[in-house]
Amino acid sequence: MTKNVRKAVFPAAGLGTRFLPATKSQPKEMLPLVDKPIIQYGVEEAHASGIDNIIIVTGRGKSAIEDHFDISFELEHLLEKRGKQKELDLVRKISDLIHVSYIRQKEALGLGHAVSVARELVGEEPFAVVLADDVIDAETPCLRQLKNVYEKFAGGVIAVMEVPKERISAYGVVAVEPVEFNGTKDRLYRVTDLVEKPPLEDAPSNLAIIGRYVLPPEVFDCLDRIQPGSGGELQLTDGLRLLMEQGPLYAYRFEGRRHDAGDKLGFLKATVEFALGRDDLGGEFREYLKELKL
Repeated sequence: MTKNVRKAVFPAAGLGTRFLPATKSQPKEMLPLVDKPIIQYGVEEAHASGIDNIIIVTGRGKSAIEDHFDISFELEHLLEKRGKQKELDLVRKISDLIHVSYIRQKEALGLGHAVSVARELVGEEPFAVVLADDVIDAETPCLRQLKNVYEKFAGGVIAVMEVPKERISAYGVVAVEPVEFNGTKDRLYRVTDLVEKPPLEDAPSNLAIIGRYVLPPEVFDCLDRIQPGSGGELQLTDGLRLLMEQGPLYAYRFEGRRHDAGDKLGFLKATVEFALGRDDLGGEFREYLKELKL
């Protein structure tokens, strides 16, 4: 089997109810962090990791995502006519960045189901899964870090991070055994079990699953076998548990900073931090923040 990961699946069919009323008429994935939609950060991460085939799993009311990654003839013509070359290059870069395919998830039946509907477009090859809500700022893209593990060990790998005890019940959590990788034993682990949103007393560790995965195609057969779990939905973690019966599954404690842009407070924090990091905005914005009476 090839170890080359060329495709990434982006589940984007959710209703985004935590951001109502803003998401009543626009997809949550299109909410901007500064001046870039949430989903574009994940797409750019995939591209920077050597993945240029993007599969977006959409639902009703998500046409704005398709429009964003498509060519905009009218806008490009207008910008060219007005001599706005910088803006024109920026718009063209979005559509030229990657190859995008779309498939509809007709019912919101859970993350496991969203991944499974992409089966025909993925085919019989390894692939990545990116949850756009998790915006990860890292020197080496998080997906690239996971690909490095997959290419060496040829087993599925999921991104994890340490979380405080009081927050552990909000995540999928892994039980693990350390594995030596790049001279250390505190980054890579072999997964022995996965638990979806356990109470603190039942959590097997403080390592939580974050929205980045690199998986072998065999996971699709596993997803076909699972039954509805937490919340009556088909959980990806249940599929991964079956996958572990066929071979090792690894967890990698990635290097970088994760922003939960699917949470209002996390979204605000990410907006501030990305704005401060901008050459064109950071200086003035920092001075403005200093002036606030907090």
